[in-house]
Amino acid sequence: MTVFNIGSINIDHLYQVDHFVRPGETMSSTSYQQVLGGKGANQSVALAKAQAEVKHVGALCCADQHILQQLQEYGVNTDHIAQVEEVSGHAIIQLTPSAENSIILHAGANHKLTKSQVESVFALVQEGDWVLLQNETNLVAETLQMAQRAGAKVAFNPAPMDADLTRKVLHYIDLLIVNEVEAMDLAETDSIEKATQTLPEQYPELAVMMTLGKDGVRYFSQQEDIKVDAFKVEAKDTTAAGDTFIGFCLAELERGSDFETAMRTACAASAIAVTRLGAAPSIPTLDEVTEFIAKQS
Repeated sequence: MTVFNIGSINIDHLYQVDHFVRPGETMSSTSYQQVLGGKGANQSVALAKAQAEVKHVGALCCADQHILQQLQEYGVNTDHIAQVEEVSGHAIIQLTPSAENSIILHAGANHKLTKSQVESVFALVQEGDWVLLQNETNLVAETLQMAQRAGAKVAFNPAPMDADLTRKVLHYIDLLIVNEVEAMDLAETDSIEKATQTLPEQYPELAVMMTLGKDGVRYFSQQEDIKVDAFKVEAKDTTAAGDTFIGFCLAELERGSDFETAMRTACAASAIAVTRLGAAPSIPTLDEVTEFIAKQS
């Protein structure tokens, strides 16, 4: 089985700073790195490192061949990445010593996907394949409709959150992956418990995976409600924690694991990732995750 990830590709400019820059302030960073990022690319790298078969569908500036090469070196299939004249998507990230981050995004090439590009990919989808989507590319609603028509299992991580758009497309989705704030926004409530009750009532066919940061993750639907605790580590950079979780979780589900096992493995992968700097470079291998879990037992 294959995961088709229709997602963003960014070049991240990561600045380590003593504090977030304030209005009118000019300050020097203590460190700078330029690394591969973007929620889509991060999730594809996580899938590949978790030993899933992943085909990335996106767009990148034709001048940035080194980014394509990096994805290929991680094990991501890049055959369906369009090369365009538009500047590649990128992010300006401030990272403080307490592992908090502040991010400015520019979509660039990520908003240059075409319907014909996406349609050609769905012609390859087979029964049992997953389609994964975030909210950093264009054609989100159209792509989710095409994915459902193609018979794929559809996972949607609607970040950055657009609650109105997300509510409109929930009936195309099998697995919604959100954090607790996003879940409460969708359910129009200020309570996590109310959100876990309201969403299954309103969308009976929907399963929700709700990440809870240091408190772990919760999977719920009309049939199930499963909670898995996070592993306790000292965080250095949380930038790709959620993307690492999603990649490893889908890879485990693709291998036939149950949701509790998949979430535990994904929590372990995220725990390792937050102890490292950067987005894609921080994501561990499956062997590292297996070893980490063994040490926790």
